[in-house]
Amino acid sequence: MAAARINIPSIVITAGPMLSGHYKNRRLNLTSDTFEAVGKYKKGLIKDEELEALEMCACPGAGSCQGMYTANTMACITEALGMSLPKCATEVAVSANKRRIAFESGRRIVELVRKNITPRKIMTREAFGNAIAVDLALGGSTNTTLHIPAIAHEAGIDLPLETFDIIGRNTPISQHDPRRTTLYGRPGSRRRRPCGSERLRGRLSNTITVSGKRIFEIADSAVVFDEDVIRPLQKAYHQQGGIAVLRGNLAPGGAVVKQSAVSQNMMRFEGVAKGLDSEEGAMKAILAGEIRSGT
Repeated sequence: MAAARINIPSIVITAGPMLSGHYKNRRLNLTSDTFEAVGKYKKGLIKDEELEALEMCACPGAGSCQGMYTANTMACITEALGMSLPKCATEVAVSANKRRIAFESGRRIVELVRKNITPRKIMTREAFGNAIAVDLALGGSTNTTLHIPAIAHEAGIDLPLETFDIIGRNTPISQHDPRRTTLYGRPGSRRRRPCGSERLRGRLSNTITVSGKRIFEIADSAVVFDEDVIRPLQKAYHQQGGIAVLRGNLAPGGAVVKQSAVSQNMMRFEGVAKGLDSEEGAMKAILAGEIRSGT
């Protein structure tokens, strides 16, 4: 007898960012403190003890590391896609509110089953457009150019790489300090939708979500209490989205760059290109001093 296929609605409950660590009475972030500490150590600017202390203190507990890296970016995208409840993405992992979201997620799954609302009814082409717009407005991880098309493929939707460029040209970066995702869900901001999509309302489609509400209904109920954290579009930090698609003889199949992190004097470069096949290989070459000025 052939096995029966059952389409079960799902809700994604993301881990949430961890609390920031402290070292010598200063608040740490993973990028400027721990990542850069490796280079400082190789140059002899700090000792073993400080490098180890920074490594242990930067990520002190449960949850995703505080920056807008792959985990936290995908959490925000999942929410914009309609597959997690409002505020799920940026509630700190150890908060009581995170537990309430998890409980409510279970209740919503039962309601979705009863209404026969399956993931493909939520993850439409328009919903993926919303996810990409939020991603680009946040200056999120370049890994999303792998993950979003892969999820779309499973939903039967083709998303060419150029989709990121098309949406990005009209999607300014409106959020501040992607190194500290915990800013978006901090106490006193509970009514604010953390991912900034309320500032993108004119660039989003009014798709359905697992919450039972549509995107515009969620966005319209949001309040931004701190415009240094999420800016109005007219005061955006960057006039285009965080990711740009590159093509040329070095990357005929396409490549991506986080353009918002590239200094203006590097937007045009003439010199020697050194090709490396992995992140590990690149790190080895950098730390060995093989990447010099003009390379």
